Amino acid sequence: MKREFNLVFLSALLLVGCSDDNNLAEARVVEAESTFSTEYSPNPQVPDDRSLMEIGQTVSDKKGEATLEAISEIGDTFEFGPIRLTIKEMKQIHLRPDYSLIDYFHVLTHEEEFDFVKVFVQVENTSTEPVHFAPVAKMKTNLGEEFDWHEDIYLEELNGELLGKEVKQGNIGFIVHTPGTLEWILLNTSDIFNKSEMKIFNSQEIKLTF
Repeated sequence: MKREFNLVFLSALLLVGCSDDNNLAEARVVEAESTFSTEYSPNPQVPDDRSLMEIGQTVSDKKGEATLEAISEIGDTFEFGPIRLTIKEMKQIHLRPDYSLIDYFHVLTHEEEFDFVKVFVQVENTSTEPVHFAPVAKMKTNLGEEFDWHEDIYLEELNGELLGKEVKQGNIGFIVHTPGTLEWILLNTSDIFNKSEMKIFNSQEIKLTF
């Protein structure tokens, strides 16, 4: 029930967040990179790709076989309003899911194997008050494809409420349908809302390149 509430609320805040407000400042890049926790748990639907650091490497487990097609170590931290967002890395991965997971991915593709692009992020609420925020509300690639948070294959519940001083980290990934070379992706966060559902900071646009 809590997840359903968060999804409904997120839909509402993304719609409200479409309006522009020039009085709100842009994000600033923080020189010191945030420290990532080592407690991240592997995703139940996608093979753990943390060992994939060189193009062509492959990892296999009961969830399928994943091959690294491209990687970019980002390590940038952005601060806007009470949010501190760190993007650790971006990868393009070719996935051959296990047969038991075909139905899970058929919601987004009918291909039995496919490429997807993913980013590993950490998001922190630096204030003591709860806020509502989505680190990736929309994504666009140089191939012309556009995605929104509904199409995220990881579903690691990074969107929604962040309690005061809470830190979340995990993956966000989207299946790439268009053939071609991925050169960059453009991420749009959601606006930031306080516990009274009032917008307190604008969404941000972040470009990541391979």
